[in-house]
Amino acid sequence: MNKNNLIAAGALALFCLVQTAQAAVSVKEADQLKGDLTPLGGERSGNGSDIPPWRGGLTLPPESYKKPGQHHPDPYPQDKPLFEITAANMNQFEKFLTEGQKAMFATYPDTFRMPVYKTRRTAAAPEWVYENTYKNAIRAELTNQGNGLLYAYGGIPFPIAKTGLEAIWNHITRWRGTYLVRRASEIAVHTDGDYSLVTVQQEVEFNYYRPDRTIDDLNNILFYYLSFTKAPARLAGGAVLVHETLNQVEEPRQAWGYNAGQRRVRRAPNLAYDTPIAAADGLRYADDTDMYNGAPDRYNWELKGKREIYIPYNNYRLTSANVKYDDLIKPGHLNPDYTRYEKHRVWVVEGKLKDGVRHVYGKRVYYLDEDTWQIAVGDLYDEKGDLWRVNLGYIKNFYELPVTWSAMDVFHDIKARRYHLQGLDNEENGTIDYSQEAPGERYFTPSELRRRGRR
Repeated sequence: MNKNNLIAAGALALFCLVQTAQAAVSVKEADQLKGDLTPLGGERSGNGSDIPPWRGGLTLPPESYKKPGQHHPDPYPQDKPLFEITAANMNQFEKFLTEGQKAMFATYPDTFRMPVYKTRRTAAAPEWVYENTYKNAIRAELTNQGNGLLYAYGGIPFPIAKTGLEAIWNHITRWRGTYLVRRASEIAVHTDGDYSLVTVQQEVEFNYYRPDRTIDDLNNILFYYLSFTKAPARLAGGAVLVHETLNQVEEPRQAWGYNAGQRRVRRAPNLAYDTPIAAADGLRYADDTDMYNGAPDRYNWELKGKREIYIPYNNYRLTSANVKYDDLIKPGHLNPDYTRYEKHRVWVVEGKLKDGVRHVYGKRVYYLDEDTWQIAVGDLYDEKGDLWRVNLGYIKNFYELPVTWSAMDVFHDIKARRYHLQGLDNEENGTIDYSQEAPGERYFTPSELRRRGRR
């Protein structure tokens, strides 16, 4: 190679390096967040027919909401389905369905339905989250080949996303509140609809969204998670503590488990990628949780553009205290009578497994709500390229903050005709409580886990 070629090769390498690291947009481009785009990066305008303009979202509870942690009254009790999509008529709506949704109709032609309601763009967040999102737009960068995040805090890092990686990071770091406490169950449902509950008490502090923090205070921690198992009796007393890191390639998430029988805390194995989740009976892997989480390094992510599709949205009836588990949980899928779908614009992100690495999913296709960056639907393919699993995130606005994210996640294995559900709390005394003060990192330590486990 001659000198000129060496210089050209070096310049190209430097250019690629810069392109890999650089993600921030110009001030002029960021100003769209105050104009044609919503503060989190969606399009303010509607589509002229069945998607309305965004007008600020739902920011106040209805009068029937009385106290923190109360099951959320439906702010739109008068709404009725406009129509239903079924296996018999799905061809009329094919362009607004994902491959996974089509597979659900094919797998359960007699029972799976999608009641479609008027679209209500209820997504909203506090003003300080909007302000931080604007700041992030002109400063946030990806680092370590896209596996880490720099110069972002307290908002969506890439509201004007240009790549699949940026979109995935927007989901990972989306607004979910600052500190929450909840008691909820997860279940694995058999083909006949039989199920058993695993009930936990959860506490999560989103360090990334602490208003009293700065970028320099994050210390690579996205959130702290603490979970105490309450039922069944054979598992009760066990607990898990997780420190979720922002850059998990550089510093994997740290986890500890408390064994009630031994009254000991031990460092847990690294629960990541396709490690099976014990309580899910093989129906959910570690990075399925929250629709997607963890290091994105095993996939090549591509931003495929936007689509209009029907996604679960404003699912207040689904999470109502008036709905009993036996009425909701049916063979193959949830009872469609309690679900609500609306047409929304979504970002489509495709992840293909890189050469030389392993994962049970050869390809993942995610559909991210444009107004929140929440993954609403996930179509997951096996290593042979066959559609295997269909994940649905049932979105609603927790209007007391406000925060709009998934209230219940359901993971369908269409080959096994079984599913796993997280976030079930209809029969609990309440739902997520956002009113308590964030206790800080000293609360989320192995020694504190040991102390609380022994109480």
